[in-house]
Amino acid sequence: MDTHEIVIAGDTPGIEWRLPVLRFNGSDPKAPTVYIQAALHANELPGTALVHFLCERLRQAQADGAILGNLTIVPQANPIGAGQWHFGGMEGRFDLGSRTNFNRDFPLISARDADSLLDDFDDHRAPDRLKRHLMYMALGADLVIDLHCDDESLQYAYIDEAFWPEAADLAAALDMEAVLISDGESSAFEEAVGFAWKYEVPGERKPHLPGKLAVTVELRGTRDVYPEMARKDADGLWRFLAARGVVRDPSVSLPGFSGPAVPLDNIEMIRAPMAGTVLFHRNVGERVAEDDLLATIITAPGMPDGTIEVRAPQDGFIVTRVSDRLVRRSGDLMKIACNQPTAAARKPGTLED
Repeated sequence: MDTHEIVIAGDTPGIEWRLPVLRFNGSDPKAPTVYIQAALHANELPGTALVHFLCERLRQAQADGAILGNLTIVPQANPIGAGQWHFGGMEGRFDLGSRTNFNRDFPLISARDADSLLDDFDDHRAPDRLKRHLMYMALGADLVIDLHCDDESLQYAYIDEAFWPEAADLAAALDMEAVLISDGESSAFEEAVGFAWKYEVPGERKPHLPGKLAVTVELRGTRDVYPEMARKDADGLWRFLAARGVVRDPSVSLPGFSGPAVPLDNIEMIRAPMAGTVLFHRNVGERVAEDDLLATIITAPGMPDGTIEVRAPQDGFIVTRVSDRLVRRSGDLMKIACNQPTAAARKPGTLED
């Protein structure tokens, strides 16, 4: 395993951040190349734990001569967010300087223009230089895996329709409970990588990208950071790498993916109609029917009319649930995957900010 650090100079004197990068060199130039990163939202750590145990297996595989394709791994992809501690809490999702989500505003370029990501580098703010480094490394790979987690959540993934159903092997290997088929219309990291591949010839869109993959994997919830879970997830990602011919492991055999694959238009985003204290009646993974009671919100504690009910707009199953129990008006409560499109208006791109 080779290691080095990318230094991101700060935007004020005396500040810099260091981004550790791990590399494993493969023996077969025809094997797929892989880029894996974790904790782009710095306080989402199940992926960092997964990578720790995956690297144990990869070091042994390297000693055994079982690594075929090159792998680049960034275990903690956001040192800037990891340093944003205020009053005892970390803000790892949004850059405090610009209020921009660290997983938005990646450059939308053609893959053949990847070198331009490093042009005029010092003209950009530190978070944008970080994003450009990450994307530059990713565009040198065939398989790009961005490890995240949700709040309270099942194991699921966002997969662009350009990679589906070929990417069902990843869903099977990681024992995912759902796949959300995305439209590739945002500037999030994995969608920006997919955009670069789809528009390798500017103005000419490739609808399918066989042999390629750029995916956001949601490894359950923020608090699901346990050794047994991390080892299980690392074993799952190892199985995927073996099935794709990145590592040699004849013992690996993947089942088919049996979970649902749901387009984003079929996701009901359940939001709070008013601010208050949330009392949930249903948990992640549960199936609900139209008009089932999902939550009660205490809007005026102690008053006879001080609660309102939140009910399911249609049949489906609960993929995520917010962990906060105090919500403001229009705050997210749940994602419910359904068989039918939502009646609510949805902009192209991501479901949340």
